[in-house]
Amino acid sequence: VSQSRYATHYTAFITRSPSNYYFQCIEPTIIVNISYEHIQAGYDKYPIFERYGRLVAEAVLQFQQKRIESFLFETAEQRYLDFIKENPDLFNRVSLSHLSSFLGIERQTLTRIRQKLAKG
Repeated sequence: VSQSRYATHYTAFITRSPSNYYFQCIEPTIIVNISYEHIQAGYDKYPIFERYGRLVAEAVLQFQQKRIESFLFETAEQRYLDFIKENPDLFNRVSLSHLSSFLGIERQTLTRIRQKLAKG
C-alpha cells in the first residue's frame, strides 16, 4: 500500500536558503524533488496546481505544529503511544535507535517506557 508523506523544510524551500535539516530514508522510498522555480512555473501555467500547493503547505504546517506541540505538552510516553497509534504498520519495522531519535528521547528512556507498558 502506497502512502504519500511530505518531507520538507518549508521555510528553507520558500526562501531558497540552505536547510539545517537532513532526511534519511530507512526503507525503499520514491522521492520526488521539485525545485522552487519549477513549482512556481507550474503555478503560473496551471493555476489548479496552486491550490494543490496550498493544500500541501497546510498539511506540512499541521504536521509540524502537532510535532512541536507534542514536545511542549506531552510526555515521552505519550509521544511513544501516539506514534504507535498513528503508525501501527511502521513502529515494528523501525529500530529503537531511529524511533528514540524521532521521539526526541534517549534509547534507554524508550526501553524503560516499553518495559513499563509491557508490565501493564
